[in-house]
Amino acid sequence: HAQLVESGGGLVQAGGSLRLSCTASGRTLSNYALGWFRQAPGKERELVAAINWSGVTYYSESVKGRFTISRDNAKNTVYLQMNSLKPEDTAVYYCAGRAGTSRMNWYDYKDWGQGTQVTVSS
Repeated sequence: HAQLVESGGGLVQAGGSLRLSCTASGRTLSNYALGWFRQAPGKERELVAAINWSGVTYYSESVKGRFTISRDNAKNTVYLQMNSLKPEDTAVYYCAGRAGTSRMNWYDYKDWGQGTQVTVSS
């Protein structure tokens, strides 16, 4: 198992930016995919973005062009740069990891962070 710790959430006005970070410990990140999920009240947890060890990325349609996922393997850290934020981006954001390549579904991820709240005001 890897231990994942997120940081960087907060309150921002619509149109603003935030950067989330997730640092992993406890295992090598070789052949390990990382993803950012979010969950708003009353809604299912959804994949926002994911990145494989090789750097291949995935974005949901709702954030494509606004969010950027990246990873620094030397620092065991994955980032989610969120620009042009909208009120509908408000949610708890979770970092998740799994061995192998990224997957769409939350239940395919073995390791989870504690979550960080992102609130976008209109």
